[in-house]
Amino acid sequence: MVSTTSQINKFIEFVAVLGDLIILNLVLFFLLFFWEEVFVSLPFSCRVSWMMTLLSLCYLACSGSRGRVWDSRGIRPDQLVLRVLKNIIAFSIFWACIMTFSGISIYSPLFFVAYFSFLFVILSIYRIIIRHFLIIYCTKGKHRRYAVFIGGGNNMQVLYEEMENSLASSLYEVVGYFDIKPNDGLSSQCSYLGDPDGFSDFMSAHPGIKHVFCSLSMEEGRYNFSIMNHCENHLLYFHGVPNVCKGFPRRIWHSMVGNMPILNLRYEPLSKMENRILKRIFDVVFSSLFLVTVFPFIYLIVGSIIKLTSPGPVFFKQMRTGLNGVDFVCYKFRSMKVNDEADSKQATADDPRKTRFGNFLRRSNIDELPQFINVLKGDMSLVGPRPHMLAHTETYARLIDKYMVRHFIKPGVTGWAQTHGFRGETRELSQMEGRVKADIWYMEHWTLLLDLYIIYKTVENVIIGEKNAY
Repeated sequence: MVSTTSQINKFIEFVAVLGDLIILNLVLFFLLFFWEEVFVSLPFSCRVSWMMTLLSLCYLACSGSRGRVWDSRGIRPDQLVLRVLKNIIAFSIFWACIMTFSGISIYSPLFFVAYFSFLFVILSIYRIIIRHFLIIYCTKGKHRRYAVFIGGGNNMQVLYEEMENSLASSLYEVVGYFDIKPNDGLSSQCSYLGDPDGFSDFMSAHPGIKHVFCSLSMEEGRYNFSIMNHCENHLLYFHGVPNVCKGFPRRIWHSMVGNMPILNLRYEPLSKMENRILKRIFDVVFSSLFLVTVFPFIYLIVGSIIKLTSPGPVFFKQMRTGLNGVDFVCYKFRSMKVNDEADSKQATADDPRKTRFGNFLRRSNIDELPQFINVLKGDMSLVGPRPHMLAHTETYARLIDKYMVRHFIKPGVTGWAQTHGFRGETRELSQMEGRVKADIWYMEHWTLLLDLYIIYKTVENVIIGEKNAY
């Protein structure tokens, strides 16, 4: 059931984003057609199709996780419009940056103002229309599935509440439940149908009920075989509900080892070999291009200034905690005077250890650029949890629950936490706790598009500046 509703949400999200791409290209085409001077003076030698492709890729990178149209029954039209607005703002900024730094001169500010304005209005209407048809579809209940519960424990109570408060409520209608005795903890709207001995007779009398959700305790397990056997012989879908609410007070995932189901604490996309290969290819290509083309010039300029303004090496090297808790040497441009507290003390806003040029390096994030060497070596990834110095890893591992979980993946040059304000000095423990939660969220929701979105947000933050960058 959970996988079914998840697949439906993903399908709706896919349809929404696909429609977005069609609309943004149609709006561009018609505006170019009627905006004759732009169409005629278009400097794209590779034609309008390349412009459409580039716009589509930019939009996908900026849309991030905001493609959802329906993730709960309570989502409002104004929330959908706000999501579209955030997409359009990010999209327009990203596109303006590309146009500025690439030297491409399709230029008419009024044209792009008109384009993004039309796009916002049409996409908002499109999302609201999708939502409207979803509500109509769900209200009719044309494809609703009828189900019964067997067992009335805590996990079945949680399952019933999930069905009532999510998209599953439009897919499943729970007729009632079987249990050894009535359970006062279950909603009064879920009728008690008797003990499990009457299951077969009841199901035979109600052929429209096709789904059975079963969760019986060990003492009641004698019913399981007969219930499963009845389902197999009467074209009924049997869903076993593990009794894990008390033992696992969070959402869990399962995998199979042969014929044995295994419960996992979290879903990790990067545990799949194909995803790790994809991320590594992206890291190698991106870091190689940067190190071969841009980095030599940056090194020449920054290295010279560091040498002229402060005695000491150009690079600052520090041991940090990496993948699976393995230590590695992390590279940075040196932004501080050589000191004995480098491996234990965080930088502060008015840190006397910083050099005059070091302030600029840290505020602009240029000091982090040598970490592309770490990316190419395989110690780090472009995107991931930021690596911490060894002393901090040891301290926070004792103070923060689940702190070490963030080390199941490679650390990154930038990360989800950093694009959401969790960067710089951590004065309060709650700041580090927020950073850890953001890192774990990224680990559980990784996609290549999410990495592209984080890179875009990082560039945006560098351009507009951050108060915590020091």
